Amino acid sequence: MTHRKALIDRVATAYREAYGEPPEQIVGAPGRVNLIGEHCDYNDGLVLPCAIDRETMIAIGAGSDGAIRVRSADFSKDGDAFVANAPVVPADTDWKNHVRGVAHFMQRRGIDLPSVNLAIAGNLPIGVGLSSSASLGVAVALALALRSGADLKCADFAHLAQQAENDFVGCACGIMDQMASACGEAGTALLVDCRSLERRAIPIADGLAIVIIDSGIRRTLTDSPFNARRSECEAAAAHYGIPALRDLDTETLVRQRSDLDDALFRRARHVVTEIDRVHEAIDALATTDLTTLSELMRASHRSLRDDFEVSIPPIDALVSSIAAIVGDRGGVRMTGAGFGGCLVAIVAAEAADEICGRIIEESSGMADISTSAAIYEPSAGARLIDW
Repeated sequence: MTHRKALIDRVATAYREAYGEPPEQIVGAPGRVNLIGEHCDYNDGLVLPCAIDRETMIAIGAGSDGAIRVRSADFSKDGDAFVANAPVVPADTDWKNHVRGVAHFMQRRGIDLPSVNLAIAGNLPIGVGLSSSASLGVAVALALALRSGADLKCADFAHLAQQAENDFVGCACGIMDQMASACGEAGTALLVDCRSLERRAIPIADGLAIVIIDSGIRRTLTDSPFNARRSECEAAAAHYGIPALRDLDTETLVRQRSDLDDALFRRARHVVTEIDRVHEAIDALATTDLTTLSELMRASHRSLRDDFEVSIPPIDALVSSIAAIVGDRGGVRMTGAGFGGCLVAIVAAEAADEICGRIIEESSGMADISTSAAIYEPSAGARLIDW
């Protein structure tokens, strides 16, 4: 049984157990891995994520009594209920606030929400940088749009999920994760301009494979320095008199530094150089240019470690170990917000299975690390599932 079929069976079973009947529909929204362009989204910059073939699914059926009822298969079968078309207030649990927040912002758009029963299950690990939270929010937006008959596009699902995460969950994330989950195209990465929200599918050459390495180190963004990094970027942009760090170039960064303190200067330098790396990665992905990809990913990780300071020593050690395994067959770096989570490697497809095996074998003795590695396929975005 494929992991996708197993997830369909699990979410359908959760629905039947909660509501005593089979669901009428199932929707899914994938997680994402950011290939390069880290911490650029909330700086109005360019990012290059791709949706992956692990996802959050929601089974859907008609509700009663004007309520939206939700059951989670992943959190001890915890449940929630609130009135569909009454003011929605935050709950005391993050996963519930992703649901409630999306409902709230759909109401703000003037959408009448029906009474609906939902059951949620996913096969994305939580807290590793693969956007399980964005996947959940996007799937909820799609599910509620289907039941309400609202004419929403994939970018609308992304915005609703982001608003829920910003204002109900309390994480000041940008739009990248949600946009990749909602609007990804199979077999490609998604170049997103986070200011204009223009997006373009970027082919990933057949000779390349994406390997994701879970370090086993978990983090919670609302408890980590993530929100502080965003504030630091805003302070650096204010120093340079620009709307966002996206508007800064390397020459101006240095020439107008003046009395900007070292930490804020380094935050800005990371964003400026990382956006440049996104531009360089586009052709390299399409042409199987492993030399360039390796150099870009090495520089990206170094910048995240030294300038943005979102890596930690066990992750740095794992990156070094995997880089030695990969050699000239690709590149590896930390991915996601940081402080733990996952690494991403872009490698020669013919070597991917062997690389995964060696990563697991050689990292087994590393302190503070419990590693898994697997090949992930670039996936399509949120959609109704034929089950």
